[in-house]
Amino acid sequence: MAQKDDVKVLKVTLIIVAVLAFVYGIGLLFVPGTLVKLNAGNPFEFGWLRWSGGVIIALGIGALMVSSKSEKQGIFVTSMALAALFAGLGNLYSWIMQEGSGATWFTALPTCLFLVLSCLLWWGRGQAKGIL
Repeated sequence: MAQKDDVKVLKVTLIIVAVLAFVYGIGLLFVPGTLVKLNAGNPFEFGWLRWSGGVIIALGIGALMVSSKSEKQGIFVTSMALAALFAGLGNLYSWIMQEGSGATWFTALPTCLFLVLSCLLWWGRGQAKGIL
């Protein structure tokens, strides 16, 4: 029973990662123009954003798979925690340096989400280290 409690934070966080990956991935893969318009920044060619949508969806599927069977999946969890950390830090830098021409919330929201998810993944990884 104690082992189930140790893995609970990790499993819930991986499900959250999967949901967010599907939202962003589907948006980037199928409607990148809508995301660009939501940003309200300078217009640009957005077709090159589609590939990242496919990668993000694949990571979301991987997160769902690992959430259902977490044993010996430490490499994936660590990779996702690092990806969230680096994405959050990259967005934070862009936000601080005011690199974007669009709406501030479009940078601030994913920055906060990525950094919180990174913390949750590191925490869940630490609690579940016995099975990872």
